[in-house]
Amino acid sequence: MNNTQLERYSRHILLKEIGFNGQNKLLSSKVLIIGAGGLGSPSAMYLAAAGVGTIGIADNDKVSLSNLQRQIIHSTDRLGKDKTESAKETINRLNPDVKVNVHNIFVSSENIADIIKNYDFVIDAVDNFEAKFLINDACVINKKPFSHAGVVGFGGQMMTYVPDKGVCYRCVFKEPPQADCVQNCRQNGILGAVAGVIGTLQAVEAVKYLLNTGDLLTGCLLTYDGLKAEFRKIKLPEKVNDCPVCIKGI
Repeated sequence: MNNTQLERYSRHILLKEIGFNGQNKLLSSKVLIIGAGGLGSPSAMYLAAAGVGTIGIADNDKVSLSNLQRQIIHSTDRLGKDKTESAKETINRLNPDVKVNVHNIFVSSENIADIIKNYDFVIDAVDNFEAKFLINDACVINKKPFSHAGVVGFGGQMMTYVPDKGVCYRCVFKEPPQADCVQNCRQNGILGAVAGVIGTLQAVEAVKYLLNTGDLLTGCLLTYDGLKAEFRKIKLPEKVNDCPVCIKGI
């Protein structure tokens, strides 16, 4: 690290769990964030501030005015701009150490394996169930650790998958719910700060995984109720024998 980096990351280096070697590890790490919205915004900004050397942003949407209540990586002067490019601009202004890979495409079963293959950790920051199951299945099959999260209203939930440790998202939730059975934030609303809480915790999970420190949310579902100011950590089954992805393979 040069003198500028030593000063920038000095508060990290003071932490025994990170130190000089840990910060160098972060600088050489690669994290992919799928979704540059309410969850992806705080995740990306805190990972960039932490000095994660390469951050991938995958999204094919454009910035709209209704996004700005929670998607803090974007700004009013970027309305109509690709979210990936807007996110890159904010990250580059925040920390020039970070290389930003822009994936301005719709993530699908045809391209997701190619997108995730060069990253150390994946963050699921999407807002629909089909994409969440797609990310889970691709990460399990390709042995990529990832953080799942979802938010709506004043609440959120999250869990972390690490290959061969704990259950996956499909183990717990089986299949996407039928259309209109569960409302998303577009239908039901979302307090922007709640997305900030959960997205920030996803960044914490990524850092812990990259540094191999602390206890990850593997085998656990963490829920947050913003109205009651309560977190709840739910232990999940150690193994699910009928999961088509992590047990039988698909």
